[in-house]
Amino acid sequence: MLEQNLNRYWETVIDTIHEGLMIVDTSGTIISVNRGLSAMTGFSPEELVGEPCSALGCDICQMARDCEHAQWCVLFGTGNLEFRRCTLARKNGERVHVLKNAALLRDEDGKVVGAVETMTDISEIIEKNHQIDAFKRELRGEDGFHGILGISERMHQVFDLVENAAHSDAPVIIFGESGTGKELVAQAIHDAGARKRSPYVKVNCAALNESLLESELFGHVKGAFTGAYRSRQGRFEAARGGDIFLDEIGDLPPSIQVKLLRVLEENVIERVGDNRPIPVDVRIITATNRDLRGLVKEGAFREDLFFRINVIPIVLPPLRERLEDIPILAEAFFRRIKLKNAKPIRGISEDAMAILVNYSWPGNVRELRSAFEYAFVACRETLIQPYHFPPQVLEGSPSPERRKRRVVIDRDTLKRRELIKALKTAGGNQSEAARILGVSRVTVWNRMKKYGIDVRHSVSG
Repeated sequence: MLEQNLNRYWETVIDTIHEGLMIVDTSGTIISVNRGLSAMTGFSPEELVGEPCSALGCDICQMARDCEHAQWCVLFGTGNLEFRRCTLARKNGERVHVLKNAALLRDEDGKVVGAVETMTDISEIIEKNHQIDAFKRELRGEDGFHGILGISERMHQVFDLVENAAHSDAPVIIFGESGTGKELVAQAIHDAGARKRSPYVKVNCAALNESLLESELFGHVKGAFTGAYRSRQGRFEAARGGDIFLDEIGDLPPSIQVKLLRVLEENVIERVGDNRPIPVDVRIITATNRDLRGLVKEGAFREDLFFRINVIPIVLPPLRERLEDIPILAEAFFRRIKLKNAKPIRGISEDAMAILVNYSWPGNVRELRSAFEYAFVACRETLIQPYHFPPQVLEGSPSPERRKRRVVIDRDTLKRRELIKALKTAGGNQSEAARILGVSRVTVWNRMKKYGIDVRHSVSG
């Protein structure tokens, strides 16, 4: 193809590429743009040509003045610009993230006659990065209250109790059905308290038989029993200065209940096979899904021990009693599993969400998470539908109270609540709120406008 033919087709070539292209003269005035830049910014070529390049509002452009006081870009001093991320202003006021390259244009004599800039829209990449950051925070449990999700009044009462309990050395007991998140609450009490830099030790009292549990808790000396070839410290000594979490405290054998009572009253332990007291500074957190008062009446649990551990009781509500938290938890489990799953599943259908909200969840939050693990295996579509959940979720009929109060919470309501919460956490800073939510600042601005949120009222309210 001859050179003159190339020149003839050059304009078509420029307008065909998706990247934005702009040519300016030495004063920074735009003399040409392609269709890609027009589509990217919303400005027509006629609106841009003849305007200063600053009309695009690039957030990294630096202006200087030459000796004749004409405004010009420092690009003319540096010579080029490579792979610089910046944002441009769209016609509608939104910002678009771009990757910019720029170079000077020279005539045959080497004199600078202008500059050319190319811009690649990377908004989707930025959005994906925000989402990935949000997913990582989900996996690390940074969102919510120390990793515990909930917007219901019942859960906010729990959060307040946890905060208060964390700053006390008094024993805490957590009551709740299986799967309600007792371990998360115990961890939150440790993380929010003055002992957070000291050890946090967990023991499941139902996992070991009586002799092994005694040794595990209090340690033993060499020769204390067959197989005790050396002395070993127990969990109470390992937790010294910190917190020890005794899960399933209702399954504690009577003989160990006596020893635990002494720890609570005297702050000392004795290793198995030894009678020398060892002082320990440990705050005790316990948890159970059993009726301890009933066990006391039956003689299966010591009354004096019950009163010693029941100083700060925290009762976790079952999932069926905090229905408004189900969509929040469902979205969180969906995002966490999607992060580890290659399936192109985009979300949860409205019908599927309605099924989740109106199921009784006897297994509580743990069962909800398992239901999503199942759904990701069963789903072959882009949206999770009701029939992708386990049979018991589909077949479970609502309880009598649920029949009176079938609940469907629309996602706009949830998004509005999440946005207000993020703005409060960020002290009204919209960029920080965007980071918390894993979206762009423009998305935060659009949602504030859509939901009629006044940042001053939301932060102070």
